[in-house]
Amino acid sequence: MSIELHRDRSAAMAQKLSIRSHALMVDGSVAEGGADTGPSPHDLYDAALGACKAVTLMWYARKKGIPVDDIHTVVERDDSGERSGVYRLATTLRIQGDLTDAQLEELQAVAQKCPVHKLMTTVTTEITTNVERLS
Repeated sequence: MSIELHRDRSAAMAQKLSIRSHALMVDGSVAEGGADTGPSPHDLYDAALGACKAVTLMWYARKKGIPVDDIHTVVERDDSGERSGVYRLATTLRIQGDLTDAQLEELQAVAQKCPVHKLMTTVTTEITTNVERLS
């Protein structure tokens, strides 16, 4: 699968992001020199974690017959230590449904195991970057 980004010339830093048939603007905040026409790359990184946890819980609840009616996910970022190698994300998942305490604990355990959480904390990611002239 390829993800493509192309510059949006209407803003200094903005990029048009295309994933399959989905489109989204990505930009820096005004403080970063962008126009804030869309989420920043850091926002997307953080959002990937929250989205993965919510989608994973919905999948698991349906599979196990756990009555989850709604999930509201909040991701809080503390990037104050990023330059020294510590980037903190705190997620809170508020789940609506007729759940027992045991089911809520089960969902807590599942949320800790979502694929993006694992990618961010236990997998070595190898990245190659090529810069080429656009003709």
